[in-house]
Amino acid sequence: MGHDHSHDHETGHGHSHATQVRGKALWIVIAMTSTIFVAQVIGGVVSGSLALLADAGHMLSDAGGLVVAALAMMVGSRPATARSTYGFRRAEVLAAAVNAGAVAVIGVWIAVAAFRRMGEGPEEIQTGLMLAVAVVGLLANVVSAVILHRNAGESLNMKGAYLHVLVDLLGSVAVIVAALVIAGTGWYWVDAAASLIIAAMILPRAWSLMKEAGTVLMEQVPTGVDPVEVQEAVSATDGVYGSHDLHIWSVDGESSMATVHVVTTGDEHAVRKGVKKVFEDRGIGHVTVQTEAAAVREASPRVCDTGCGEICRP
Repeated sequence: MGHDHSHDHETGHGHSHATQVRGKALWIVIAMTSTIFVAQVIGGVVSGSLALLADAGHMLSDAGGLVVAALAMMVGSRPATARSTYGFRRAEVLAAAVNAGAVAVIGVWIAVAAFRRMGEGPEEIQTGLMLAVAVVGLLANVVSAVILHRNAGESLNMKGAYLHVLVDLLGSVAVIVAALVIAGTGWYWVDAAASLIIAAMILPRAWSLMKEAGTVLMEQVPTGVDPVEVQEAVSATDGVYGSHDLHIWSVDGESSMATVHVVTTGDEHAVRKGVKKVFEDRGIGHVTVQTEAAAVREASPRVCDTGCGEICRP
């Protein structure tokens, strides 16, 4: 019996530099978001616009969420230790889950406040001030979105940060449209309707991010990887009699890793090399392969144990 282990990873210097760049971008956006939040609260109270206050509420969750993301990035950049052998990058996944939960709570609050406003009847709104503050917020959100967009696909943490800013950008657009409609028609109910639109944009995106973070935290097979197809490909590798104990997961939501136990009928070194290529072809670069001679398992059927319940193809 033998095993082999291989992985591909970035150099520590490269990862550290990328983290510094992302961290700097986050802190710039945090400063801008906090400033706009104060402006929107003042503008919402003075103008009487619920939509503007709703957008300010989400701005507040943005600022808090971005701070969580930045701190998680600092923790996640720490190197692995004797006790934390995987490192600390899962801190960023935890931050993404927290951010998703915070955004969902804000979305529900906005919806409840909007329905309450509709029940109480319209209130007079200073549309000029409402529009001016919303335009400033939109410009700030556009700049923030541009800053974070280039890093949005690098980690769940950055996706969460970008989600905050993107939804706020759309919220600012909704407030601007509401202000223009109210100014032109006097339909004050549009303010509450705009708030509901903001909530409707927030909740699905929050749920999507929460599910994605949950997949990582529960160590489920990463999206885009078919464990049954991988198992069959491993079992079809030259020199492999059968395979079992296949596990595929991700620690940080970015890179995937796997372990598998194969029963061999050929040269174990060649078999391990062939099996590792199966994973590498599917973007899984961190693989541990344990081998066992077929003589030990001659009476065992070649059955998948990843839940497919079928005999593996030869």
